[in-house]
Amino acid sequence: MTGQKTSVHRIWRALGPGLITGAADDDPSGIATYSQAGAQFGFSLLWTLFLTLPFMAAIQIISACIGWDTRKGLSSNIARVLPPVAVYPLVASLLVANTINIAADLAAMGEALRLVVGGSALAFAVLFGIVCLTAEVFIPYHRYAGYLKFLTMVLLFYVAAAFSVHIPWGEVLYATVAPKISFDRDMLLMVVAIFGTTISPYLFFWQASQEAEESRLSHRHQHARTKSSKTGAFQKISVDTWIGMVFSNTIACFIVVTTAATLHAHGITHIDTAAQAAEALRPIGGPLAFALFAAGIIGTGLLAVPVLAGSAAYAVTEVFHMRGSLELPANRAIGFYAIVAAATIGGSALLATNIDPIAMLFWTAVINGIVAVPIMIAMMLVVTNKREAARVSLPRWIKVLGWLGSGLMAVAVLLMIWSTVA
Repeated sequence: MTGQKTSVHRIWRALGPGLITGAADDDPSGIATYSQAGAQFGFSLLWTLFLTLPFMAAIQIISACIGWDTRKGLSSNIARVLPPVAVYPLVASLLVANTINIAADLAAMGEALRLVVGGSALAFAVLFGIVCLTAEVFIPYHRYAGYLKFLTMVLLFYVAAAFSVHIPWGEVLYATVAPKISFDRDMLLMVVAIFGTTISPYLFFWQASQEAEESRLSHRHQHARTKSSKTGAFQKISVDTWIGMVFSNTIACFIVVTTAATLHAHGITHIDTAAQAAEALRPIGGPLAFALFAAGIIGTGLLAVPVLAGSAAYAVTEVFHMRGSLELPANRAIGFYAIVAAATIGGSALLATNIDPIAMLFWTAVINGIVAVPIMIAMMLVVTNKREAARVSLPRWIKVLGWLGSGLMAVAVLLMIWSTVA
């Protein structure tokens, strides 16, 4: 028994940025997108989550290795191969997308808590923003990463929610292996939204920066020049990332399956927010499914909001050569924490405007899908550039998957634009 506990403890300690990044991918706006996919199209879009998995894992491994091998974040590495006129718009688009995403997530968290205990959804949303901001500012990275890793377990609520209702698993399997695909604008828009919320730009920047933090804190980087140590680091990053991405997409599948088997099956085909999905589940799936769904929204939001704000801060400070790290106290990285605060407060402020939070939630995923394309291409230029290739050692197959993933995202966006114009 002691040996089993030791093995589990070792596995848990070996997991890090990859697991956190994968779990943060299932944020409240992502939950809303997956819920809408299940409610509107039933099981027919489950194939998208299996299709994106290898490309999602590959691009995250690439971003992680960039951070680990160079001990710098993604934007500083992109700035080495692209001119400022190309880098600044990429970082600006990330900052805008993340701020909108934070607003959408906080709104969903506030609404979910309101459904459970009553009160003001706006007040709860602002309170959640304050909690996330305070934690990022006052807790050092090496401790904060542990708290974030623990929060990933909240996603298991969605597995429990699926098993609390009746699921026709035969139909699920058939729809997954033999999906009905059309070039209808609504379906293409949903596909881009799923791709955008699954392969999100903020995840690239976050994992690269976290691996850079791990590399700076670890003694292993002192021996990174040897071939064996580079191979060992790549294997560790790969295992951690694959586990995180499989975990993320598995949870997404359970969300789609749960909403398809309940909401879609009962004629509810339009879900605007993650909280609305939870509320709609109450009369159909029962109070347990509702409670699990609502708790998952709040827990994933507490995980995702700091990731969104932190990734924006890393990207901006690196481009402008400012000191930035979650490991540093606030008085030694004022600019970094100012951006974290600005993104979080900006997201909270959007909630008090007339911007429709319903539209904001879905279009956040679409915007992420569009923004991801140039950022993924920039990443691939970093690892295939002759001058930079020596700094980031990657096998050829992972680079091929990276380029294929970039092409897949580009094709999806172009098809969406074509269907809209047509």
